[in-house]
Amino acid sequence: MKEILWKYVRYAPVAWALTNLSGCSWVLFNPKGSVGVAQRDLIITCIALMLFVVVPAIVLTFVFAWKYRASNQKARYTPDWAHSTKIELIVWGIPLVIIVALATIVWKSTHELDPYKPLNEGGDPINVEVIATDWKWVFIYPDLGIATVNELVFPDNRQVAFSITSNSTMNTFFIPQLGGQVYAMAGMRTSLHLIANEKGAYRGMSGNFSGPGFSDMHFTAYAKSEREFNRWVAQVRTSPMSLDYSAFLKVSRPSQANDVVHFSRVESGLFKRLIDQFVDSGKQISTQAAMASAATTANQE
Repeated sequence: MKEILWKYVRYAPVAWALTNLSGCSWVLFNPKGSVGVAQRDLIITCIALMLFVVVPAIVLTFVFAWKYRASNQKARYTPDWAHSTKIELIVWGIPLVIIVALATIVWKSTHELDPYKPLNEGGDPINVEVIATDWKWVFIYPDLGIATVNELVFPDNRQVAFSITSNSTMNTFFIPQLGGQVYAMAGMRTSLHLIANEKGAYRGMSGNFSGPGFSDMHFTAYAKSEREFNRWVAQVRTSPMSLDYSAFLKVSRPSQANDVVHFSRVESGLFKRLIDQFVDSGKQISTQAAMASAATTANQE
């Protein structure tokens, strides 16, 4: 009876692990944009190349264990064996070829998928300025003079040029089905170019833990037709709320599970002002430190 119970107890962790796998999401392998498709193909190619080493190694482990088991009297016993040129060529040659192939593919794709590089499709881009705060996303459309919180909308089959920064801790801007994952850092501006090849609603998120509200720091990216996008812009412009620097300071206060908010007017140059606030602070701190160092030196003299 104990043996039977122990048998079931042994396999309980395996059953638990398989149950958890049912909640896994495969969105990375179901891309809806050309950048996401290219990144998916790169992942699959790299995995396939690496399996050329991994799979034979696993298979040969069992083959050797079976062939050279103690009960196999037909196995050749060579205790003085020390070298085989053929084995050395296989062991070192195949991995070397795979490494060269992977290096070539990654080098080429890294340049082709440079997030700062505009896409060769989609015509004139939609410019969106992205600001990560605690714990929400603010999207500014500088060419349209509108802004939103936790809602991103753009036309399908038209590239979107993102300028990304943070007003607080470091985050990563990530829309898995469209590709790319770029850091949002205070006082710095990063860029990303994406495109959605079909209409739909895509989950956006932060991939970098940033505090207690991190789990709710997500948004929905909607790819719509040009007509639907223009209709959405008109709807946002009916909002009575405007976003200037003082209003943004209120919006950026730490909060969790935030609803969508629309702003019909945005202060010109707000994105740059938010970046410069950290740059100016850094200059001020550096100046104060230099003055303190000079005063200390003068007192010592």
